[in-house]
Parts: sequence; C-alpha cells; structure tokens
Amino acid sequence: MKKFFILGAMALAMASCSVTMPVNATSNEVGSKTGTASTTSILGLHFDGGDASIRTAAKKGGIKKISTVDFKMTNYLFLIGKYETIVTGN
Repeated sequence: MKKFFILGAMALAMASCSVTMPVNATSNEVGSKTGTASTTSILGLHFDGGDASIRTAAKKGGIKKISTVDFKMTNYLFLIGKYETIVTGN
C-alpha cells in the first residue's frame, strides 16, 4: 500500500498542463525573429516581478514589425504557473 501511495504522489507531482493559444496576427509578413517574455506565479501570486507583455517580448527579440503573437500557459498541479508571450516578426 505504501508503494502505491508513493507512486501516486510521484505521478501527481509530475503532472502538468500546457496550452498555447494564438492571440493576434497582422498583415505583416512572417519574419525570422522571435521574442519571448514570461512570468511565473505561485498560488496565483507573481513574486518574480516578470513582465509577459507583447512589448517586452518584441523588444527582447529585436522586432519592430510584429507578425504574430502567441500566449503559452503551463500549470503544475494548479499551484505553479508559467505564462509566456511569444512574438514573431521583423
């Protein structure tokens, strides 16, 4: 019985969910540059002071004309969440 509890706890600890959604697309041609910006939350509170804005992602990728914007969200047991904005363009 103890082995099943340990295996169940390990499986639960490794469980996660990740979703990537398109947010926006423009008429600009799809460029070769990609920029990302992210933040992490624990129990819904953002302690890292991260900035997952489109502007920050574009600045990090050196993008002046944005083509597409995607948003990726990953949750680990609904306790820890990572939120990432992905921008492509030229």
